[in-house]
Amino acid sequence: MYTLAPDEKVTAVMIYTHNSLVRGELVTKESARVSIWPRMQAQVHYIHVHKAQVLMFGGPLTKSLAYDEQYLPISQVMGFHIVPPATEPLDYDPSEPNRAMHDVQLSLGNFSAKGKVRVSTHADLATSIEVAHAGWLSVYDAEITTLFVPQFPEFHAPLMLVNPAAVSFGL
Repeated sequence: MYTLAPDEKVTAVMIYTHNSLVRGELVTKESARVSIWPRMQAQVHYIHVHKAQVLMFGGPLTKSLAYDEQYLPISQVMGFHIVPPATEPLDYDPSEPNRAMHDVQLSLGNFSAKGKVRVSTHADLATSIEVAHAGWLSVYDAEITTLFVPQFPEFHAPLMLVNPAAVSFGL
């Protein structure tokens, strides 16, 4: 069991990989914006999750696992968001000129997400994701569903980060 330092907090997060969904607690500094935390972790190779509940997808059955602590390779993470209904301020200025929201549908392994991405009005979505070279892309108003477990609930995340090199985009 982890003891929080006075300047730390715990936030429930959901992490999507190619074959799993992890729900657990992330310990960060009190001042951290957890919804964009992966963007700030250039030197981190693992996400350290406490009280991890893991759903593994593969074959005909979904398996669940639980760990007191789990270390997920950040290179395998396809998507990340804080657990609803928790929210944080969005990561953009709505009054910024020359920006537009584009509807997208994303494939994240065993999950699908419908949402919006914010791109320049001077470029189309394809050009925007090709030239961005960003490690993480913000998806707004994401509706996340599983592709293979019909009874699994749909999630709504006001802000979800996705690894653009690990997801596919549909319009």
